[in-house]
Amino acid sequence: QVQLVESGGGLVQAGGSLRLSCAASRRTFSYYFMGWFRQAPGKEREFVAAISWSGGSAYYADSVKGRFTISRDNAKNTVYLQMNKLKPEDTAVYYCAADEDPDSDSDYTYDYWGQGTQVTVSP
Repeated sequence: QVQLVESGGGLVQAGGSLRLSCAASRRTFSYYFMGWFRQAPGKEREFVAAISWSGGSAYYADSVKGRFTISRDNAKNTVYLQMNKLKPEDTAVYYCAADEDPDSDSDYTYDYWGQGTQVTVSP
């Protein structure tokens, strides 16, 4: 079992930045491929970004490429999502997810999920 706790959400104006964090409970954090997903009101959950076990590979949705950066610190059991140049359409609840070997952008392949953190971007 892995428990995930997200933090760092909030209200920001368009063009601003936020950094989300996701702390994991397991010491074997490096065994887990990590992903960020988001869900806006009335919409399905969608892939945002993912990072491989060692952090050597990162994957992004086209909608966030060039604006968001995913990273991880295995010594701190934490994955981050740096979000720059935020847009109102980035408003959503952001979820951290973990799995030992998921399909990086498919939410149904991740076994462990955090409770989510709200990100609201005002025009």
